[in-house]
Amino acid sequence: QVQLVESGGGLVQAGDSLRLSCVASGRSTYSMGWFRQAPGKEREFVATISGSGGSTYYATSVKGQFTISRDNAKNTVYLQMNSLKPEDTAVYYCAAGPAASRYGDAYVYWGQGTHVTVSS
Repeated sequence: QVQLVESGGGLVQAGDSLRLSCVASGRSTYSMGWFRQAPGKEREFVATISGSGGSTYYATSVKGQFTISRDNAKNTVYLQMNSLKPEDTAVYYCAAGPAASRYGDAYVYWGQGTHVTVSS
């Protein structure tokens, strides 16, 4: 069993940066993903990273703007978000699973989410 706890969300202005963290209890070598769900919209893939950290994949909408990384010694995955836009407003969830994937069904464990609000 793995528990995931996200933190780092908040209210920021457009153009600001935030770094989200997700701490995992238990196994630290799962692939990890970040997803987000904006109000009234479906959950969407943001980024994923392999267990070793050697492979990363991003949604087209955030490529070059967000960076996913991990520190396995700390059982933590990060999402550095730069140049935030109002359309980045969402609840951000981290997830853990056996393979790095853009599909939510590939992940076994999910965190409770952290809110990010970007004002214009």
